[in-house]
Amino acid sequence: MPVVIVDCAIYHEGRREDVPGGLGDAFTRARADPDAFIWIGLHEPSTSEFDLVAKEFDLHPLAVEDAVHAHQRPKLERYGDSLFAVLKTLRYVESTSDIETGEIMLFLGEGFVLTVRHGGGSPLGAIRARLEGDKKMLALGPSAVLYAICDEVVDTYEAIAREVEADIAEVEQRVFSPERTNDAESIYALKREVIEFRRAVLPLVEPMRLLTNAGLPEIHPETRPFFRDVSDHVLRVSGDVAAFDDLLTSVLNANLAQVSVRQNEDMRRISAWVAIVAVPTMVAGIYGMNFDHMPELRWRFGYPLVILVMVVACTALYRLFRRSGWL
Repeated sequence: MPVVIVDCAIYHEGRREDVPGGLGDAFTRARADPDAFIWIGLHEPSTSEFDLVAKEFDLHPLAVEDAVHAHQRPKLERYGDSLFAVLKTLRYVESTSDIETGEIMLFLGEGFVLTVRHGGGSPLGAIRARLEGDKKMLALGPSAVLYAICDEVVDTYEAIAREVEADIAEVEQRVFSPERTNDAESIYALKREVIEFRRAVLPLVEPMRLLTNAGLPEIHPETRPFFRDVSDHVLRVSGDVAAFDDLLTSVLNANLAQVSVRQNEDMRRISAWVAIVAVPTMVAGIYGMNFDHMPELRWRFGYPLVILVMVVACTALYRLFRRSGWL
């Protein structure tokens, strides 16, 4: 069994049966029993490694290329008698508020489901274990596996949406706080994360709609209500992400406006102090001229009067600027 295969088992009427032989024998056994299917899980296979599996299941070369090289948009496509689905996995990093992305590709056909995972997020071991504990659901076949994975991925989206919402509220509070901070960089970084989030969620709306409404033979009729529930969650998260993007745009504009207002306030303060200092400078400049015929120069109260004029003028200007909000 290739090293890249994380897990492989046959499921007969919801019960797990391990595969002692090769993939060909396992697939033949699963195909021979209409109540059984094989589930193979792989992690980041190379082209040569995946070719071994692709030949056994007669997978389309274009789908194989997408599964190996990854970096695909969420989508649902038909190749011959099998379905190919791509899901974006997300993981929220608490320490940096970053959103890390990965991918899960699924091939569904008669008697088999093949999962290919890229990235470190969203391991499928817990999903497989949970499904194996629900034999009634697992007995519905490969579409039950697709539903369980979609449900887990979308549940993660909802959890990340709550984290992003909290981050936006924190940034919004900082922007409108009395502290003189410029949060444009952090707002822009958060907006980039929301865009990455949107790229994962928005394209998934149409595939979920197809799984809910279309008469796909690979999808068991009893699983369609479950897909409908997941589709509703995707629509809700998609709306939340769009609202986050709009809100961050508004917060960024508000932050820039706040910075502009603070700069105007600084300029007004500087202008006010320049005006206040200009008064004594002007008076001192006049009386510093070398003229003899200035009667105030020989008046005994001339000097105190000039000082008094400076103080009164500066005080009057200061009070005027304070009243008008310039100081």
